[in-house]
Amino acid sequence: MYGNKFITLFHYLGETKFIFTVAIILCLIIWIYKKDYRLIGFVIFSVGGGYGLYQLLKRIIERPRPDIADQFSTFSFPSGHAVHGLLYLFTIAYVLNLLYTLNKASLIVWIAAIVLTLLIGISRITEARHFASDVIAGWSLGYSWFMLCLLLYKRSNDFRRSENNHSDI
Repeated sequence: MYGNKFITLFHYLGETKFIFTVAIILCLIIWIYKKDYRLIGFVIFSVGGGYGLYQLLKRIIERPRPDIADQFSTFSFPSGHAVHGLLYLFTIAYVLNLLYTLNKASLIVWIAAIVLTLLIGISRITEARHFASDVIAGWSLGYSWFMLCLLLYKRSNDFRRSENNHSDI
């Protein structure tokens, strides 16, 4: 096995089944505590749409993985763990900051999301499952998709607020 055992543990946090399970739990929490269907849509669009996007890019680019024994048969670019890891962790951080407005906790949540994102990506390189460029591209794609989803979510809320203001007239 490549890399060290500590860092390779983090690849489990980037597994698709784990990520979708966490996203479903997050949607349930939002539904129970806030009943904000736009926020649930943001989670689904961010995590689910990001999954579809990187899968599409893998099939278009078709970059082979590093050449090691027992390597996966899927394509390498971009790293799905890097994309999806960033997306669900940043989505969780954003949602938790909306639900709980504690400034010190907010900083801790974001730092944890960033550190875990980095560790997930680094685990893919140390295991020789991806080239570093696959992981960097995954982080870039994940961050860009997250920001686009966030922009669309905020715009939909601004539109809803302006609609409500006009109905008062």
